[in-house]
Amino acid sequence: MKSSGMRRFLHIISLASLSVLVVSSVFKLETLSAQELPTGPNQAKPIDPNAPNVVSPTSQETGILSLQGGTKLMQEANSAVSSQNYSLALKKFQEARQVFNQLSNFYQELAGSFSGIDNRIADGHRRKALETAEMRDNSTYQLALVHRAQNQSELAVPLLVQIIRSQQPTRDLGKKAYQQLFELGFVDSPFPRPRADSATPAPTSAKPLQNK
Repeated sequence: MKSSGMRRFLHIISLASLSVLVVSSVFKLETLSAQELPTGPNQAKPIDPNAPNVVSPTSQETGILSLQGGTKLMQEANSAVSSQNYSLALKKFQEARQVFNQLSNFYQELAGSFSGIDNRIADGHRRKALETAEMRDNSTYQLALVHRAQNQSELAVPLLVQIIRSQQPTRDLGKKAYQQLFELGFVDSPFPRPRADSATPAPTSAKPLQNK
């Protein structure tokens, strides 16, 4: 009887200990579940499905890296010159020049990528590359004229030489750029050469924004 009672006593003790362990474990789980997530500026927040934080591509109608964006910069530069704000005009012409140059390079790369794969697409990109290169050279010419109007020939000359290299001396913009170099005294011979029976044209002062 004594041993039977002892075994029953030990069994009751074991059950009581097990109950304490179970209760203790449940309490710990509930405590962990009830803890608040850390907060602060570095704490990640869930993405709102109605307004996800996703960067969208630049719109071709409103983005800076587009024909419309470059044209807008040219218009702003023209307005700045009209108000004799030459520092702003220089900034806008330079920005337009960079935009058109990037566009021309990108379209040229696309044309090369599609060459031999889809020639129709390649030709379309090649035309855009030429178009944006023309606009780049025009903005470069206007930039050079503003530099010349401010008596900064040392800044105008490199731009004019770049235009001639890009456009070739026989094209209209190339001829105008060379004429500017001639008027600045950087080159000695006019181009096209005047006929023997005509006088050499006299140099004239630069007028920015005169798209002749």
